Amino acid sequence: MRRLLLALSLVVLALPVGAEVTSRPYALPSGGGSPHDVAVSADGVVWYTAQRDGKLGRLDPASGKVELIPLGQGAAPHGVIIGPDGAPWVTEGGTNSIVRVDPKTREVRRWPLPETRKWANLNTATFDKRGRIWFTGQSGVYGRLDPATGDMKVWDAPRGRGPYGIATTPEGDVYYASLAGSHIARVDLDTGAATVIEPPTKDQGARRVWSDSKGRIWVSEWNSGNVSVYDPRAQTWKMWRLPGESPRAYAVYVDEQDVVWLSDFGANAIVRFEPATEKFQVFPSDRRGANVRQILGRPGEVWAPESGNDRLVVYRTK
Repeated sequence: MRRLLLALSLVVLALPVGAEVTSRPYALPSGGGSPHDVAVSADGVVWYTAQRDGKLGRLDPASGKVELIPLGQGAAPHGVIIGPDGAPWVTEGGTNSIVRVDPKTREVRRWPLPETRKWANLNTATFDKRGRIWFTGQSGVYGRLDPATGDMKVWDAPRGRGPYGIATTPEGDVYYASLAGSHIARVDLDTGAATVIEPPTKDQGARRVWSDSKGRIWVSEWNSGNVSVYDPRAQTWKMWRLPGESPRAYAVYVDEQDVVWLSDFGANAIVRFEPATEKFQVFPSDRRGANVRQILGRPGEVWAPESGNDRLVVYRTK
C-alpha cells in the first residue's frame, strides 16, 4: 500500500500542464529538526538551519545521512546560503552574528554585530560580486560584512522594522524586502544607502525577493497572496495572485530556467509559476502544516525545508 501511495503521489505531480516534477522527502533526526532555511551546494550537499536546536544540519542526499554541527551556546540560526567559497554562511540570531562553517573541517567562525546593534533579529543574507555578505535584521537594520578584512557596517532601514529576504541580481545589485514595511529596497553597494521601491499593492507584506536572469526582482507577498515582479530597467511592476482561496506566499526562488517557485502557507503547498505562460502548478504537501520558510536550489533541483514536519523535500524537474 505504501508503494502504491508513493506511485500515485508521483503521478499527481506530473498531471498539471507544465514540466514533469517529482519529489522526494528526507526525514531529519531528533535534535536537528525544525529546519528553517536550506541551501544546496554545487556538489549536491544540502545544508539547513536547525533553529530550535542551535545547529547547522548537513544532508548527503545520496546516502540520506544527516550530520549536525553545533553553532555554540545560545545559537538560533535563521538563514543559510552557500558563499562563493563553497561554504555555508549563516545569519545567527541567537548570538547576533554572521557565521561561516568550513565544509571540510566543520570549524565555526563568527563575526558578531557591534554592541550597539544588539537584538537585530538577523534574517537572511546574500553575497555581492565583490565577495561581501549583506544581511537583514527584522528589528529595522541591514548590514554588510567584508570577510577578508572583518569590516562590518550596519545601517538603519529607511522605514524601520521589517527587513527580511535579500538577494543579488546577476549584475551584482542587491535588493531586500521589508515584511513590516511592505516594500522592497535597492542598496547602494558603496554608500550602503537603501532606496525604497513601492509595490503597487498596498500593505502587501513583501517577504522574500529573488532575481531572475534578466535582473528582474520577484517578490513573495505574504499579506496579499501575490507573486509580483519589478523590472528595474523599465521601473514597472506585474503581479499575479496565487491559486486557491487564501494564499499566503512566503518563500520565492527563481531557478535556472527563470521559473518561479513559491511556498504557500495557505494551501500547504509548493507552487511553480512559469512567467512565459503565466501558468501555475501546485504541489500540496502530503502532510499538514509543512510551513516551508525558504526555497533554494541548483540546476534541476529545488529544495524546501518543511519546518512543521521536520523534513527536507526536493523537487526535481525534467
